[in-house]
Amino acid sequence: MNIVVHVEQFIFQTGGVGKDHSTFFLLFLPLLAAADACPFPLPPMTLLHSAQSRFWMILILGSLSTISPFAIDMYLPAFPGIAAALHTSTAKISLSISGYFVGLAAGQLVYGPLLDRFGRRLPLYAGLVLFISASVLCLRAHTIEWLVAMRFIQAVGGCAAQVAAMAMVRDFFPVRDTAKIISLLILILSVSPLLAPTVGGFVSVHWGWQWVFLILASVAALNLLACLRFLPEGHNPDASVSLKPLPIFQNYGAVLKEPQFLTYALSGAFAFSGLLVYVAGSPILFLEVFHVDARTFGLIFAGLSVGFIGSNQVNVFLLRRFSSSQVFCGALLVECPASLLFLIGTYYGWFGLPATLVLLFIALSSLGLAFPNAAALALAPFDHNIGSASAMLGFLQIGVSSLASASLGIFDSHRILPVVAILAATAWIGLAIFLIGKRRIPELVFVEEKGATPLAH
Repeated sequence: MNIVVHVEQFIFQTGGVGKDHSTFFLLFLPLLAAADACPFPLPPMTLLHSAQSRFWMILILGSLSTISPFAIDMYLPAFPGIAAALHTSTAKISLSISGYFVGLAAGQLVYGPLLDRFGRRLPLYAGLVLFISASVLCLRAHTIEWLVAMRFIQAVGGCAAQVAAMAMVRDFFPVRDTAKIISLLILILSVSPLLAPTVGGFVSVHWGWQWVFLILASVAALNLLACLRFLPEGHNPDASVSLKPLPIFQNYGAVLKEPQFLTYALSGAFAFSGLLVYVAGSPILFLEVFHVDARTFGLIFAGLSVGFIGSNQVNVFLLRRFSSSQVFCGALLVECPASLLFLIGTYYGWFGLPATLVLLFIALSSLGLAFPNAAALALAPFDHNIGSASAMLGFLQIGVSSLASASLGIFDSHRILPVVAILAATAWIGLAIFLIGKRRIPELVFVEEKGATPLAH
């Protein structure tokens, strides 16, 4: 079936958007038509060994990785409009971000065994459909409780793309290339912080905040169609993986007993939480404390994201001379003093907007180095249960981040100090976990997955 016809049928059969909004989706039809003519399709269950297949696989996995960041970043400039529509405060609206983080964390544990039992594609498709449905239901939000609930469901669906993409990095690429591949995925993922707030600000001002969720639904639909046509199955279904609660928890327990996983996943989770604390606190920080407009907010958000994105690409070059463990440790040793200086200066009122931007840039750049290396080292010891290990990694990352970011909404803070204090606390806790846990790791373990179908490199 022609892919353009396929998307038209999908839009009208779901009934979620309606024919009166169908012209919006026509904007994407040229892209779909181009995809139909792609000269390098990736048919399911085909082993791929060329540089072209490597490129397209990175592109697909990177695109899947953008779904949740888009869902988080795009509606940040719309916070004042959503707060006015729901008759609440901007700080309370930040609970919808925390709800999304909680959904991401919970969904990780659900998709882990599903990805090992049924392969990568089927759970991925189900999650994308759930994300699309919840995005449309966000349009009917009349209370903050409804919005938080729908964002939770949206996250449960969206995290399927995140877990599957991380697992397929191990499926298709050699284990020692994992950190480099994750850095390349983040290069694609950089589309989100660079474009999403700017697009979200424009859309919310000119069309209304509801259109932000229509765009999110359409982005997920495009990813679903691309996966249906091009994504190969990287891991054959394994009927021996039990979906009963006790074996699932035992499997996760085995993952947590691996010292290398626990050390890098947990220390990386606390370091990574600084990014999501910044995302959740940025509307308060810039819109309320420094009183910038929605357009300026989008530009600031995009500019600061360059630090996170750029350092990810610097990581590729650093790994030619240093190990992932050395780069991760170095990133923490930069982030911790910078966050402490930020906290002290904020407490005494030393910093205005320019100094705040510089310190945030340093902190985000450090996180960009820490994240891919922590993830790669945490997953390196596993072979047959990579899906579960990837899910537990995501659960720890998002779980810690959701708890940290939720405090901003719970305390209903309208000041900069709580945001900076949480940033500093998570950085120093991450460093402490790393230094303590490293003593339990006599030697780093790197295990290639049995039966994997690696791409050429």
